[in-house]
Amino acid sequence: MSIPDLTRITTLLLDADGTLFPSEEPAFIASATVTQDFARHFGLTGTFSPEHLRLTTTGKNFRTTAQDLADSQGVHLDPAELEEWVEREKTEVTAYLGQILTPRPDVVAAVSALGSHYRLAMVSSSALTRLAACSTASGLDDLLPADRRFSAEDSLPVPTSKPDPAVYRFALTELGISPHQALALEDSATGAASAVAAGIATAGLVQFVPAGERPGRISHLRDAGAAWVRQSWEELVMDLVGDAVRVAT
Repeated sequence: MSIPDLTRITTLLLDADGTLFPSEEPAFIASATVTQDFARHFGLTGTFSPEHLRLTTTGKNFRTTAQDLADSQGVHLDPAELEEWVEREKTEVTAYLGQILTPRPDVVAAVSALGSHYRLAMVSSSALTRLAACSTASGLDDLLPADRRFSAEDSLPVPTSKPDPAVYRFALTELGISPHQALALEDSATGAASAVAAGIATAGLVQFVPAGERPGRISHLRDAGAAWVRQSWEELVMDLVGDAVRVAT
């Protein structure tokens, strides 16, 4: 697919997990433990391994995953009890990611280059505490400060998750821009659908998607409305800035 007209774009809205940092696989390791305990507590059946959850719930937060799981098996969740599980999952996953993530020089260089030409913001389904821990561990705090992070879990009056476009619409309002002034960057079809539903042109990035899953992911991103998909941050910078970002490895 060809790149759309970017002349009106002033702001890049960047997904976090799986896009800015390779957090999805380790996050599901920690989250699966909580999900398994949650399922046992409520007598829910199914497969709750880290890999199965990654393949079936990428782009959603734990709140939505837990509610969907309960609804599918006719289990009523008391809102207060659900909040206790959400807080536990948030705490355990955040702590784990803060320990395991490290700065990726190629990503830091690319985001820095893009920040010289566009205003940058982070738009995620994940909680703000998790975004803070991941940003610090990944060396992105200065490039994406706290006041430019928007969470479907924490920033909205009522928590939700992508593919609901609410978090993207909220980010547009807070930043004072129209959808036509923004470009979203997403690694999942769920995220791309969220941005597209908000009227935002969307690009896909699959750098942190396992190689064997990339062809399918690219197809799903395109089906969700991504205008184009790139394999790496370096390729994306070439599209948006025109200058290659090369980092010694």
